Amino acid sequence: MFIVPEKEIAGLITADDAFDAVEAVFAAMAAGKAYNFPVVREAIGHEDALYGFKGGFDRAGMALGLKAGGYWPNNLEKHQVINHQSSVFLFDPDTGRVSAMVGGNLLTALRTAAASSVSIKHLAREDARVLGMVGAGHQSAFQLRAAAKQRDFKKVVGWNYHPEMLPNLAKVADEVGLPFEAVSLEELGAQADVIITITSAFSPSLMDVHVKPGTHLACMGTDTKGKQEVEAALLARATVFTDEVAQSTSIGEAQHAVVAGLLSEGDITQIGAVINGTHPGRTSADQITLFDGTGVGLQDLAVAAAAVQLARARGVAIEVEV
Repeated sequence: MFIVPEKEIAGLITADDAFDAVEAVFAAMAAGKAYNFPVVREAIGHEDALYGFKGGFDRAGMALGLKAGGYWPNNLEKHQVINHQSSVFLFDPDTGRVSAMVGGNLLTALRTAAASSVSIKHLAREDARVLGMVGAGHQSAFQLRAAAKQRDFKKVVGWNYHPEMLPNLAKVADEVGLPFEAVSLEELGAQADVIITITSAFSPSLMDVHVKPGTHLACMGTDTKGKQEVEAALLARATVFTDEVAQSTSIGEAQHAVVAGLLSEGDITQIGAVINGTHPGRTSADQITLFDGTGVGLQDLAVAAAAVQLARARGVAIEVEV
């Protein structure tokens, strides 16, 4: 068994590595060569934490395993560690023996950003020039950096529930060479050609009326029953894509539109079908496309497997007997 500690991940996996791994596994899912197991996600009744498991089997990439972890909202204040904590466990598909344990914190951030950037690559208009960011927390920096590589953006506009956090996002925009402007949600929707929502909200902030025709949205914050970032009516107006349909309708952004009778499971398409060329994706310049990124276990397994391969090649993986 190989252990790849969290401290080694930053030196192993780049945003481009994560993008390639996630794009490939989304394609495998749509081709029926990879599938996710049902998600377990529970409030544990201690420290307001949410804890759970995401797993699956990618037959194309021969990755089997799970990610264990969750969200401890008091971590940063009480313990000076990030609120999201996780570890990935990989198993040999041929024998069932455990093969690796990988630190999952940075990998989670990278794979989440990779998913939204995959959706931008395949669904946003080629002439998209303004990137809108709804949310300015820890994950938003990864989202902005990954998204900036997918189109020739000229500007970033941002909004956050806590405006005092927006200068952090402005610094990231500056890092990638883009001017940043803090705006209202109305102005964000009027300007942005691509919008990424990355909050932990349980009520919508971005409304249907805010979003102009031709926009691509990547809704990345809703991964639990009850969470919601955008108005359900917006999904009814958009062409909706997702990582996995079952999660989209149960714990993703689509859950609310489904409950309201505005959307059905048959109205949602796996992003992998666009990658594989079995779905056309965007079909007009004024079409609104929306990616409901719920976060699937196969994403974690794909980037973890890449990390193990690189760690072994570079001699930083720790081998132990089990």
